[in-house]
Amino acid sequence: MESLVLDSVTAAPPPAEEATLAALLRCCVREVAGPRGLVWPAPPYLLLRVGGTLLRVRTRGGAALRFTSPPERLERGAWVPLTSPELVRLATADLSPGGVNGEFAGQVAASREALEAILRARAGATPPADPWLASEQALVYGHPFHPSPKARGGRDWLAYAPEAHARFPVRLLGVREDVLAGEGAAGVLDGLGEAPAGFAVLPAHPWQLSLLKPVFDDRLMDLGPGPVVVPTSSVRTVYSPDLGVCLKFSLDVRITNCVRKNAWYELSGAVELNQRLEPIFQDISRKYPATRWLAEPGYRSAALGTRLLEGLGVIVRSSPWSVTSPGITPVLAGALTAEGVQAADPLAWWQAYVATVVPPVLEAYFRHGVVLEPHLQNVLVGLDAAGMPAEVIFRDLEGTKLVTGRHDLTGVPARVADALSYDAERGWARVAYCLLVNHLTEVAASVAADEATLARLWRAAATIIAAAAADLGNPLPLSDLLAGAPLPAKANLSVRWARAADRAAGYVPIANPLA
Repeated sequence: MESLVLDSVTAAPPPAEEATLAALLRCCVREVAGPRGLVWPAPPYLLLRVGGTLLRVRTRGGAALRFTSPPERLERGAWVPLTSPELVRLATADLSPGGVNGEFAGQVAASREALEAILRARAGATPPADPWLASEQALVYGHPFHPSPKARGGRDWLAYAPEAHARFPVRLLGVREDVLAGEGAAGVLDGLGEAPAGFAVLPAHPWQLSLLKPVFDDRLMDLGPGPVVVPTSSVRTVYSPDLGVCLKFSLDVRITNCVRKNAWYELSGAVELNQRLEPIFQDISRKYPATRWLAEPGYRSAALGTRLLEGLGVIVRSSPWSVTSPGITPVLAGALTAEGVQAADPLAWWQAYVATVVPPVLEAYFRHGVVLEPHLQNVLVGLDAAGMPAEVIFRDLEGTKLVTGRHDLTGVPARVADALSYDAERGWARVAYCLLVNHLTEVAASVAADEATLARLWRAAATIIAAAAADLGNPLPLSDLLAGAPLPAKANLSVRWARAADRAAGYVPIANPLA
């Protein structure tokens, strides 16, 4: 084995290639080589075999897999640089027994090309002065465990890319009142502009409008450009400074795994869920006063057939500035991992972070039967003047579900009720993945400068989780978690290879850092 770990000098590839290669390699560790028992520690390297070829890379960060050297492959007894096209070929060889995907290589290449375009555009752009919006636009490299984290369908996407610090005017439509669709409270949209008598204002994302190409007539008219908005990390959700709210649009475009369209049952479900969550979050906030959430009180669209009802549907969402306390700055959790955490006392910062973020999620699931989706793009952390975590803000009801059997959904349309529900097992897997694997492991790796510090952080997290578990009566899933049961990691590579819906994504077990 010694002959396999001799040092070599490999120059770092360009940033877009480096990020593309690293993301795909992480997926291969987790979903290809790992389940086959083809990953071995060989300090200071990690060795793995993909497609019959031996690879190596220096790592740190535990389950977060931060690579500290360019990956290499063994060829005729010598280590040579690995490229993303080569890794695609190797991964395809291992994945092919499960089917054929002729799109896969193109998606990885398209993601790399998109990242190159983002980096060029970002270099000459001015970031928002608002620190929250700047954090929303900080996710340059995307999901660290996704084979094509920046893949985007459609054309002209760069003009609307948050990572490129885009700003653009919404397009205002006029919808005749007899074909106006909506539920809940969406009256704030009227503040975007004026519509003729008998019509209501409906904002549209200009990219979506170019894709839909609706026919304008006496029921739907084009009122021209409206106020300027700023895209947030999800691309399709924007912030309107004029209204002080966020607008979640439909986009008939695949971004990473999903086509980002507001289906009719999701539009209706957002309002239904909002009404049910309000008293639950009030209860959680009484117990954990640092807890906040962003309500989605209503939606508006045009009742002109399913295609336009869904394609023009826009959900109103509160702004984080409307719920944070004075002196607290909301920051996207994902930005902390993208930019790194600089803390004078990493352990104290981490303890404050875990104590703020984790207990409300566990309370929601075990006490209230609510599956929050606390991944890095759905959680904002309120930092005080010293940069310490002081509040947590949960958002995006699309991923929030109700545990089957814990809520009375009588009277809710069957398709809406189905979209709102997870059984207990599936719900806990989603919570455990989002909270621990997607979220805490990444933040911990961003806080810790070395493996010894990382181990101390996880011991501190275990203490906080154990206290929350005791308060909840030590439910079995938490007892298993604290005992070191493997964690469920979402299989993004597998779901992309299978060309399946994101909702159908499975999980692979990974080592539990709490053990």
